[in-house]
Amino acid sequence: MAGDFKFEIKEKLGVISESRNGWTKELNYVSYNDRDPKFDIREWDENHEKMGKGVTFTLEELRTLKELIDEALS
Repeated sequence: MAGDFKFEIKEKLGVISESRNGWTKELNYVSYNDRDPKFDIREWDENHEKMGKGVTFTLEELRTLKELIDEALS
């Protein structure tokens, strides 16, 4: 069904920030709909039941992002 959506946080890697409403922006390793997990940055409610829009990265994409960030901060 189109309404079926599953996710499983395989590993919580860290909180980036917290908003006034208690939601946290986090980096996690998440599997969506039983697919291979990806690195995921998005906002979550305190119980990790509701989520905001986010972005996912493969390991190679995350490495490239790290390189770009390192260059921008140097």
